[in-house]
Amino acid sequence: MDIIKILQEELGIRKQQVETTIQLIDEGNTIPFIARYRKEMTGSLDDETLRNFHERLLYLRNLQERKEAVKKSIEEQGKLTPKLINEIEDAKTLVAVEDLYRPYKQKKRTRAMIAKQRGLEPLAQILLLQKIDHSFEKEALAFVDSEKGVETVEDAIKGAMDIIAEQISDDARYRSYIRKCTWNYGKIVSSAKKPEESSVFDMYYEFEEPIKKIAGYRILAINRGEKEGILQVKIEPDQTKIASYLAKKIIRENNPYTTKVLLATIEDSYKRLIAPSIERDIRNELTEHAATEAIKVFGKNLTQLLMQPPIAGQVVLGWDPAFRTGCKLAVVDATGKVLDTVVIYPTAPQNKVEESKKIVKELIKKYGITLISIGNGTASRESEQIVVEMLKEIKEPVQYVITNEAGASVYSASKLATEEFPNFDVGQRSAASIARRVQDPLAELVKIEPKAIGVGQYQHDMNQKQLSEALGGVVEATVNKVGVDLNTASASLLEYVSGVSKTVARNIVAYREENGSFRNRKELLKVAKLGPKAFEQCAGFLRVSGGDQPLDATAVHPETYKETSMLLKQLGYLEKELSGEGLRGISSKISDYKKLSEKLGIGEITLKDIVKELEKPGRDPREDLPKPILRTDVLEISDLKPGMKLKGTVRNVIDFGAFVDIGVHQDGLVHISKMADRFIKHPLEVVSVGDVVEVTVLSVDVDKKRIQLSMKN
Repeated sequence: MDIIKILQEELGIRKQQVETTIQLIDEGNTIPFIARYRKEMTGSLDDETLRNFHERLLYLRNLQERKEAVKKSIEEQGKLTPKLINEIEDAKTLVAVEDLYRPYKQKKRTRAMIAKQRGLEPLAQILLLQKIDHSFEKEALAFVDSEKGVETVEDAIKGAMDIIAEQISDDARYRSYIRKCTWNYGKIVSSAKKPEESSVFDMYYEFEEPIKKIAGYRILAINRGEKEGILQVKIEPDQTKIASYLAKKIIRENNPYTTKVLLATIEDSYKRLIAPSIERDIRNELTEHAATEAIKVFGKNLTQLLMQPPIAGQVVLGWDPAFRTGCKLAVVDATGKVLDTVVIYPTAPQNKVEESKKIVKELIKKYGITLISIGNGTASRESEQIVVEMLKEIKEPVQYVITNEAGASVYSASKLATEEFPNFDVGQRSAASIARRVQDPLAELVKIEPKAIGVGQYQHDMNQKQLSEALGGVVEATVNKVGVDLNTASASLLEYVSGVSKTVARNIVAYREENGSFRNRKELLKVAKLGPKAFEQCAGFLRVSGGDQPLDATAVHPETYKETSMLLKQLGYLEKELSGEGLRGISSKISDYKKLSEKLGIGEITLKDIVKELEKPGRDPREDLPKPILRTDVLEISDLKPGMKLKGTVRNVIDFGAFVDIGVHQDGLVHISKMADRFIKHPLEVVSVGDVVEVTVLSVDVDKKRIQLSMKN
């Protein structure tokens, strides 16, 4: 198997790109490092392509290992033929390899094995030859032997049929055809175990859809319904087509004495041995594909959530809403430091509205609060109503924002939160997190396990290892894209930096606490367990502002500092001139990048990246994304009327649409068919989490709290 050729064809890239990328991965380089600092070597493959490349490389290597193990096992049995070697080598998937290995695999004691032990294999061969000119019962009579356990003619015939049934089942060609046929012509069918009882799975009570057309989110919904004991699910293949195929392959003679027995054998082989495992395979494949697609959507949603622009320079009041236990408030200064916490009871059952308003007004005056961040959980809209009323009663220019609090409760009960706020209860920690989320969403959200952030669907039904790895990769890519301040970053943020492990992240913080702020990137080499390789991988993503080396505040990697200094000198600049504002217009001084890159001894792509960074050093890519909507007034669901045009924030994107926060208690749904004036395959073609969109209200069901929206012009 030529792994390089397969990757080249699948990803549509050159052979040299494949070879170089494999070499870089095998040398222990991280995906963010390769994507950012080895563009010359990979031909500028982006982060997403590199992750797909790495995932596929691991699969193909695993496939190759399995092929070698299978060949070795068959060879040890003395049954490995040149034809079988070629078939195994040509197999494209692990399933195909296992189909070829099936006849040689050690099995538990089967009916066919028992029949062979009873001496019935010759009878099975007679049946397969289809040459007899008398009844098969007469032929079977000679094999009746009570000492061997064959008491009757029926026992002999049944044993022969069992042997042939297993042979049919073990044939890789037959399995391959049946799997393909079931996939192309079969249906997935679900029904209710108790049709009289209503549930969220109502639409799947009498449901069927072609296997090859069914959407991933339907598969995940059906699986959930089956798991909860509400639905029963089965695969319905085209049995006529499959039976006809097997009959043509096995029945070669129109023999009245053997045809009937063989047809019964084929039916038994299919129903007892083949169909159950093919159904399992197809259900697994459907689930894996659905989960992979759902993880991709989750990953893209998470990326957008993590990339939401920070609202800097504001004193924020974090408001964790609740009913019975009261609303927990935390005042956080512009640097994220918690200044004060308090609990108020403006909601039911206490309803101490005026007392609560008074407390909040005093906090606003005392700390100069300019923004209130209200969590979007239970009692969120009731809290919002009180905040809006209060804002109308004060002179200070205060705005509020509804903040996605998914995962806040997970964080507030975590060991990390306990270490960060040892004297706070879970409510106070949650309020502080809700405040900090608007100041720097990325720095706060990395403290939470990615799958707990809740911007996907059916995440609890997926392979948790695969989900965690994929989402961890998303967080890693985002953190490295934004860059991290070495002197302010928490260990939670640092551990997602390329080349930095959890232990090293803690060591960086410990070193900082003991020795004070880092003066330069080189100082990282003094951190315990951070060696030259880790330094190479992480240095470019870590920023040191106001230190000894101006380039340390940029994304320029230390390995190219010498060339960067030469470049600056060539263009008439000094390193110390490099400030936060950058060297504006530096690119206009370069007429020939190719010639200059050769003179400096670096690649042309690297040179362009350095120039771009010198013009805007440490630029935050989040600045280009839409800012959260800050509000001063509130809408009720009863205020909504069809035709109203509103601005809203996309809270979640799923396969069939997107949920948009338009400022009422319930997020509205924009169905995929209402997202654009053109046909789209997936909502992510049009929107992402955090996008600010203009929507039109189509319909409102106050009782069911359902709002249908449209984004069409």
